[in-house]
Amino acid sequence: MLEFFELLAREAAPAEFEQPLIAAREAGASPPELAELERAKLRALQVRAVLERRRRREEELSALYDTASDLAALRDLDAVLRAIVHRARTLLNADVSYMTLNDTARGDTYMRITDGSVAASFQSLRLAPGAGLGGLVALRGTPYVTANYAGDARFEHTSDIDRGVGDEGLVAILGVPLKLGAEVIGVLFAANRTERPFAREEVALLVSLAAHAAVAIDAARLLTETRTALTELSAANEAVERAAAAHDRLTTLVLRGGGVEDVAHDLVDVLDGTLLVFDATGRRLAAAGSLPSPPPAMLAEAIAASRAEGRSVRRGPLYVAAVVAGTDDLGALVFQPASPLSEADQRTLERAAQITALLLLFRRTVAEAEAQVRDELLDDLISHPDRDPAALRSRAARLNVDLDAPHVVVVADGTQITSWARTFAATRSGLAMTRDGRTTLLLPGTDPGQAARSVAKEAHRELGRPVTAGAAGPFSAGAASPFTAGAAGLVGEAAGPVAGSATVAAAHREAERCVRALVALGRTGTGASAAELGYVGLLLGDGQRHDVLGFVASTLGPVIEYDDKRGTALMHTLDAYFAAGGGLARAAEELHVHVNTVSQRLDRVTQLLGTGWQDPERSLDVRLALRLHRLSM
Repeated sequence: MLEFFELLAREAAPAEFEQPLIAAREAGASPPELAELERAKLRALQVRAVLERRRRREEELSALYDTASDLAALRDLDAVLRAIVHRARTLLNADVSYMTLNDTARGDTYMRITDGSVAASFQSLRLAPGAGLGGLVALRGTPYVTANYAGDARFEHTSDIDRGVGDEGLVAILGVPLKLGAEVIGVLFAANRTERPFAREEVALLVSLAAHAAVAIDAARLLTETRTALTELSAANEAVERAAAAHDRLTTLVLRGGGVEDVAHDLVDVLDGTLLVFDATGRRLAAAGSLPSPPPAMLAEAIAASRAEGRSVRRGPLYVAAVVAGTDDLGALVFQPASPLSEADQRTLERAAQITALLLLFRRTVAEAEAQVRDELLDDLISHPDRDPAALRSRAARLNVDLDAPHVVVVADGTQITSWARTFAATRSGLAMTRDGRTTLLLPGTDPGQAARSVAKEAHRELGRPVTAGAAGPFSAGAASPFTAGAAGLVGEAAGPVAGSATVAAAHREAERCVRALVALGRTGTGASAAELGYVGLLLGDGQRHDVLGFVASTLGPVIEYDDKRGTALMHTLDAYFAAGGGLARAAEELHVHVNTVSQRLDRVTQLLGTGWQDPERSLDVRLALRLHRLSM
């Protein structure tokens, strides 16, 4: 008998209560002993059933107590209703539990909350009045249960409901009404995917949970109405105060010389949210907070609507206010508030748009004036070699341009990038202008090729089409002219007091020839300096200053240096190799050495010049450099 007490103590499963009988039979117990054990087993199972019912009752009472506690601390109606529906499913050991509520506006019933559901069609069901088991419960205000929904003819079946129930796989359904007084406001359900007769105590438990849910819904309604009234009153007062504060802040901002970025940050301080400021081309001017750019088509439509209506417009979570001045479209403010804006807040956004328009007009005027000054300075450096150097240097200093520092000139084809080029140059303490149908930039630096490639790449990104750029330099714009040839590029003979316009003019001519050569060579969309074009670059040089030594050094410098240090004959071998038309045997015969020697020397040349020196285009540079080297000796 002790074994049954132990099984009861550890809450064993019913099947385990057979183990003492099985063990007694195997031990050879007599029939009377086995009969006694059978009676003890039955009593033990009866005791277990009583304990199980009490345990379940305790769980039910605990769930009801928890639900009452939730109601007492009601903060979130959805959370309370979800807890009630989940407890219904857990306590009734159901596969699915759900709640429907009446929609007085549409005159039907909709699915409010589900727990354990997997079918989207079921979760989005809407029921006509009186339809389905839920309609029967709502109509009569009493619980209904069906062990097999599909075969039950007591209520009206509809295709939508039957399809949703079928998609969910529900068979047995219990529904009880949610009542406020005599009014049924919804139905609470528990359902199984297999046939199941719900017990009377399970129906009573679900009725209790439904009563709590009805109380929660009513309490939330009253609380919401009270809060709404208080919120509307408070919001009206806050809107007035916020509008006044915003007006004062924006006015003060303009008076102290603030910019568009300051407007953006001040506005989001007043109106909680995130803001983007765009110019007329759709480019971001400023941002306050993290907000993705809206689709261009949507932004263009919203700006047009805002301008037509003369006020801000709402598109989803965004408010768009056009920034206009007269007939000029200057851009837009795109604001995403933390909560929908009141009328007063929208007026504040529109005032911010007006102030932004004033600031952009002022910025445009200043930019145009500065651009004209920069254009005139670069034009004087190129076109007027005899201009007073001290005046040029002073004008440049006022524009943050140091004419005594090394500079390069970059010429890009086309004039569509002029506005971008001015900004690009200004941010690098340089100059830019349109000249002779091309865009010219004067940039600080010592690497003309890199400057040309940077301009080509960035301009392509800005314009959306390939841009070719040629460059020349480096030179000091403050050095005197004429020039001497040097391996490094354009270098003045002596530092003088003159900001040498001739220096810039010569570099400009070479950069123009370079960009024309790039186009002629089919290298549209790239950037390079004349020195990087090999023999073509040599031919592009100014007639008075071909950089012969620089070309030879850049093409064959490592080989010449190797011969000078080691007394080898690599240069002589290259001469013989090209004279023999690339034939190793003929070259060896000319040099009076073994053909393996020629091969080893050419391998050494490859190590010094890199692979590809025998390719047709590069070999032409090498042969020309060989010829010039012989002439210079």
